[in-house]
Amino acid sequence: MKISAVIPAYNSATFIRAAIESIQAQTSKVDEIIVVDDGSTDNTEQVLKTFAHTVIYHKQANQGPSAARNKGIELASGDWIAFLDADDQWTVDKTTKQIQALQTNPELHLIAGDMTEIDNDDQLLTQSVLAKHKMLDYFQQLAGKPIPNALAALVKKNFIPTGTVLVKRQTLLEAGMFNTEIRYGEDLELWAKIATFHAVTCLPDILMLRRQHGNNATQASEGMLIDLTKAAESIRNFASPQLIAQGVSPNSLVAEAQWTLGYWYFSGGNNAKAREAFKKSLSQDFTLNNLLYLIFSILPASLINALRVIKQKFAKS
Repeated sequence: MKISAVIPAYNSATFIRAAIESIQAQTSKVDEIIVVDDGSTDNTEQVLKTFAHTVIYHKQANQGPSAARNKGIELASGDWIAFLDADDQWTVDKTTKQIQALQTNPELHLIAGDMTEIDNDDQLLTQSVLAKHKMLDYFQQLAGKPIPNALAALVKKNFIPTGTVLVKRQTLLEAGMFNTEIRYGEDLELWAKIATFHAVTCLPDILMLRRQHGNNATQASEGMLIDLTKAAESIRNFASPQLIAQGVSPNSLVAEAQWTLGYWYFSGGNNAKAREAFKKSLSQDFTLNNLLYLIFSILPASLINALRVIKQKFAKS
């Protein structure tokens, strides 16, 4: 097998050297490293000149990380693709462990893994993200075998960090690669497409050091939550039979995403937009919770505030 590592980079001069060196240090060597510079305005290009003979460099106008990853996939000559963001690092035996898993379970099309979170000074923030989400025990028991009902598990909680993924290039191409119309949740949509038709797994091993800082901290926002509704609708469109077979209601999946968006608007006092989202949620899945929040969003702001005060008093008593 031939592995191509793809790094999307945008103003990544500070950390990209460490990212590349972590790939070069692998105990099982990666065959090529492709850096797609997504319109950087800092000295990312100058840093990469020091890797001129070992890294394939491509610069394009800024289009976002999905477009950059897609370009890297197009440029790759490997039959397997691995991803790494420019501010993160692989652990030294990352590819070795994934190759071993593939040798044991050759039906796998995608192998991901656990990750540690660090800060800008390389200080530990979270030892195991799988443990943080109470999923580590399950994947330890699975021990690299294909995940049963992986699609249902993914839409419940995305356990696949992009920077840990090793995936067949042909499978990525058949799945349509990353959806550039979705900025948040595009990874979940792609992994769900692959898991719908192919065997995937997640190793209970730390394969990556994920850097958490202001530029990549995941905070709920309007754009993010809207994109997650798009991802949910897309997954429903291509995987409804498989979702149903795995015990997931496709309409409930979309309804939950719309409800989450509505609740974000409602909490921020934007009742008009909250109503629209709650109506969409209710149209997909009629539940008492959906109905109650639609009613709440219709109430006058003064009454809603009074109800919140009463709720807080009861919570303290």
